[in-house]
Amino acid sequence: MTTNDTPIEQEHWNNWIMYRSNDAANELIIHYMYLVNFHVERIASNVPKSVSRDDIKSLGLLGLYDALKKFDPSRDLKFDTYASFRIKGSILDGLRKIDWLPRSLREKTKKVDQATLELEQALQRQPSSQEIADTLGISSQEVESIVSDSLYANVLSIEEKSKNGSEGLKEGIGYSIPDDEAILPDTMLLQGEWKEELVAGIKALNKNEQMIVSLFYFDELTFTEIGQVLDLTTSRISQIHKKAIFKLKNTLTKIQNVL
Repeated sequence: MTTNDTPIEQEHWNNWIMYRSNDAANELIIHYMYLVNFHVERIASNVPKSVSRDDIKSLGLLGLYDALKKFDPSRDLKFDTYASFRIKGSILDGLRKIDWLPRSLREKTKKVDQATLELEQALQRQPSSQEIADTLGISSQEVESIVSDSLYANVLSIEEKSKNGSEGLKEGIGYSIPDDEAILPDTMLLQGEWKEELVAGIKALNKNEQMIVSLFYFDELTFTEIGQVLDLTTSRISQIHKKAIFKLKNTLTKIQNVL
């Protein structure tokens, strides 16, 4: 529940909490649908177009309904915050189970990685997306899309390992944070170093790339909202985002290996 609930919404909450009214549940789901839409747009921006938004939305709805069933109004926690964790967790868990990364994309990722390694050895520096594209005979935009999609797949894989490796974590990442997972001093040191590298990498991006990274990851705006701020189309925002992620690939990969 929130402090901004209207009397009608409060009545729906009362009917749901006291009587488990299906009608009240439906009304509350409609009211909090904006949370589902928010996470759907953010996550859909990081997965291939082959992944249906409707499927992602269905997973988010399952998370929202699960949040309604398990929410304890006596705790000092806003429902919006609680539901947001459940929705995101439900979507990520669902994506892991359906193995959304196509085999063709996995093969392309291997080719990009191999070409990148060979060019790094030959050039003694990180190759540009255009140099990798020329080597593989594809466009630089496709290279950037492949890198962006594969990095997000790695994030899901890492979160899955964290879940399976923690006996006290039974509901999946995004649902709760186990109290017994203390960060070791050496890990903290490495994370601090990678954070400094990431900040330096972001500063090296051009103005639009910096703005989009900041608005998407720190201010949590959707691509559509960022497009309205910068007066650019959503597809153009997506292109710039992928280019920025490509430039930050090495640092992001290091961070993922530490977490």
